[in-house]
Amino acid sequence: MMEQARLVNNRRPSSDVEQVTLCERRNDAKAMKLRLHFVVDPMGWLCISLVFGIWLYNSFFVPKLVLLPHYDEGHIPWAIVVCYYIASALCLAALFRASTADPGRLPVDPHIPHSEREHWELCNKCNLMRPKRSHHCSRCGHCVRRMDHHCPWINNCVGEDNHWLFLQLCFYAQVLSLFTLVLDFCQYYYFQPLTRLDQEKFTTRHELALLRISALMGVVMLGGMSSLFYTQMTGILSDTTTIEKMAHFSNETYGSKRAWQWALAEVCGTRWKLLWLLPLRGRQPLQAGHHFRTPV
Repeated sequence: MMEQARLVNNRRPSSDVEQVTLCERRNDAKAMKLRLHFVVDPMGWLCISLVFGIWLYNSFFVPKLVLLPHYDEGHIPWAIVVCYYIASALCLAALFRASTADPGRLPVDPHIPHSEREHWELCNKCNLMRPKRSHHCSRCGHCVRRMDHHCPWINNCVGEDNHWLFLQLCFYAQVLSLFTLVLDFCQYYYFQPLTRLDQEKFTTRHELALLRISALMGVVMLGGMSSLFYTQMTGILSDTTTIEKMAHFSNETYGSKRAWQWALAEVCGTRWKLLWLLPLRGRQPLQAGHHFRTPV
């Protein structure tokens, strides 16, 4: 009887096996999406505190010095103020979600689908089974599915389940930094002089120094995040992680050009492009199909 059951399982159509596997992964994602993931690492706490400090500085001083005074005097429309605060809120939300979302940590006793057993291997560091393209993070102390790298600036690994959040963080950090630089430039060379200013206020007396610090941080963040965003996008489109690039073996094994729509949909867990920009949602694995499969 056992032999007959094994033969029946082997005869199951591949589409049915893929559907069962997809349902299992979706159930795992639903169980994990509400669980916050924290890494106990003092160095990581320091790095993420610096990132949060830069966000807080620009989210406080730029509106205090530029946006709100010029809006009160009618020099700029309310839409610019609203857009700046939306960009700031989305950047903070992406930072929080990327740093607290589970990157794809493998459980101690993982359930291995029958159709995927040949694609699993034993980790020589934690002695646990893991799917191929997983990696053991020595800083976090566990294996992560399709791990890209460990980022100290979010104090978390970037893996299969939070890669889309890390990509969002890079994007919104660029938007906020560019917005800040434009406002700093307009304050010097474009906006009309303010007439209702209290010269005794700290922000007014030290306006030049505060805006120079803001501009410097904007240049550094824009340059760094643009470079990081470019490398992440090239890796996603070529289906290659940062670790695989460093290992110099991915081009022979995994690297392949993909349509950008399908590549981003797979990372973000949805084909709805508008949802790619929303950090406050869950992610579910996509079922492989023919959508977006056009040559690049």
